[in-house]
Amino acid sequence: MSHQNASVKSILFALLANLGIAITKTVAAIITGSGAMLAESIHSFADCFNQGLLFWGLSATKKTPDGKHPLGHGKEIFFWSFIVALILFSMGGMFSIYEGIHKISLNEELKSPLLAIAVLSVSMLLEGASLYGCVVQINKLKGKSSLWAWFKSSSQSELIVVLGEDTAALFGLSFALISIVLAMVTGNPVFDAIGSIGIGVLLIVVSIFLAVKVKSLLIGQSADAATTAQIRNLLEARPEVAEVLNLITIQLGPQIMVAVKTKMATVDTVEQLIANINTCEVELKKAIPAVQWSFFEPDVVN
Repeated sequence: MSHQNASVKSILFALLANLGIAITKTVAAIITGSGAMLAESIHSFADCFNQGLLFWGLSATKKTPDGKHPLGHGKEIFFWSFIVALILFSMGGMFSIYEGIHKISLNEELKSPLLAIAVLSVSMLLEGASLYGCVVQINKLKGKSSLWAWFKSSSQSELIVVLGEDTAALFGLSFALISIVLAMVTGNPVFDAIGSIGIGVLLIVVSIFLAVKVKSLLIGQSADAATTAQIRNLLEARPEVAEVLNLITIQLGPQIMVAVKTKMATVDTVEQLIANINTCEVELKKAIPAVQWSFFEPDVVN
């Protein structure tokens, strides 16, 4: 399975789950008057918009290089992932905190709390299914690495964001469920308001965490260690290369740029040297299709 297909499937799972959840939560929030439920419905609608932006970003990576963007548009997915992580999460978080503070001042009792509990329980099942679908796609890509190791090294910002969204959603639903149960048992609506504030704080924390991760990709991160090692090993195994003196990789969305300084095997003519370099580039791109650009510098010292 290609990385692109895994991302599309994960985003689609999340979009379908969040759309159904958002509509259900909104109806329940209107009926119950729950601030935590309203915060959760806004969160789910924001997630739907998030997934739309991620689809937009994935589509943009397929644009062909042009004069202004000679290395293509691959990093657009990093930009839109950053927007999703920082702006939309933060806005959802701040709205949830505002709604919680507003509910504390109103001190209104919940209506039909059992309906809210039922909706949240169903939403947790749907969100859990979305998270499971995302993890299944990640497992097909990460090999034997742990999920945390994959998260730290992965360059697939869209999958990272979907994983963060689904995880935050499950925790947010848990906060909302606990707060509504407490408000129902104690008869004190303040617990519902506290739940809304808790959801807001959670979203802001996740927002910052994901934004920091995506920032490193946005400003120019190398390909993961395994891919970089594969590139080096492939070049060192070529008979045309005597020694790899230096190797730089840059992740440009789903594509990779490689800049390499090598000590080439001794040849009789410049034409043969050029032919050897071209052969290395062809074989490199054939072995690792993600490598779209390669720049060779033959030298004798680093």
